[in-house]
Amino acid sequence: MPAVLTQPPPTAPNPAPPHDREPWSEIDRLPADAVLDIPADLGWYSVAKIAFDYGAALAMLPLALVLMAFAALAVKITSPGPVFYTQTRVGLNGRKYKIIKIRSMRLNCEAASGIQWSQKGDPRITRVGRFLRITHIDELPQLFNVLLGHMSLVGPRPERPEVIQAKGLNQLVPGYRHRLRVKPGVTGFAQVQLPADTDVTSVRYKVVYDLYYVEHQSLLLDLRLVAATLFRAGPKTLRRLFLLPSRRKVAAGFLANVVPPTGTHPVAVLQPA
Repeated sequence: MPAVLTQPPPTAPNPAPPHDREPWSEIDRLPADAVLDIPADLGWYSVAKIAFDYGAALAMLPLALVLMAFAALAVKITSPGPVFYTQTRVGLNGRKYKIIKIRSMRLNCEAASGIQWSQKGDPRITRVGRFLRITHIDELPQLFNVLLGHMSLVGPRPERPEVIQAKGLNQLVPGYRHRLRVKPGVTGFAQVQLPADTDVTSVRYKVVYDLYYVEHQSLLLDLRLVAATLFRAGPKTLRRLFLLPSRRKVAAGFLANVVPPTGTHPVAVLQPA
C-alpha cells in the first residue's frame, strides 16, 4: 500500500499569483491542506541512477574545475570575502547537509536583508555573481556534493530549512514533503521550466514539476534535462527541443495523486495534452 502523506492545517489562505505570472488555475485552486498519495515504488532507476550521478559528475569535473578556477579568481578580485561558501540544505528524507557553491552575493548580505528569496534585480548580487548565476557556473561546486552522495545531478532544488520554516512551505504547498523522496539535484525539471522561487505560489508551481519527476525519473529524462540546462532557451522552446512533458500533462499527473477529502467527489483530473 502506498503511504499517504498528511499535512498540518494551513496557516494562511492560498496566495494569489502576481499579475506578471502566467496563472495555473488547476493548481491555484487546490487547497493548501490537500493530501497527495504518491506510489511507494519509484522504480528501478531510483537506485540505478547512483551510477549515472557518479559517472556524469566525474566526466564533468575536469572542465568544471577549469571554470571554477576562473570564477574563483573573478570573485576574489571583485568582491571582499571568501570565494566559496557552504549552506545547510534539506536533502533526501529530510536529512540536512552542507551545499557547496561559489559566492555570487555580497558577504553577509542577509545580516541586513534577513532571510529572503532572491528577486529580479536583487541588489545583493554582485556584478560577477550575476554572470555566474546566468551561466550556472556558481552551481558547479555541487558536483562535489554529488560525489559525496548528498545530491543527484538531476532532482528537485534543495531548500534551506530556515526558509521552509519561515515561509510555511510544508503547510502551504501541497505535496511539498514528497520532494524529499529523492535526492535534490544540481538541476531539475522545475529548474528548467520555471524561474527561481520568489514567493509561495512559485514554490507551489515548482512542486508540481518536482513530483512529476519523482514519479517518472528515468535515464532518458535525466539526459534530456541535463541537455536542457546547458541550452539557453525559454521553457516552451526547451519542451519542443527535448520532448519534455507539457504543462497540462504535468498538472494532470499531479492532480491524479490528490486524495479527495472524505465525503466529497473525486478531484477532477485533466487529460494529458
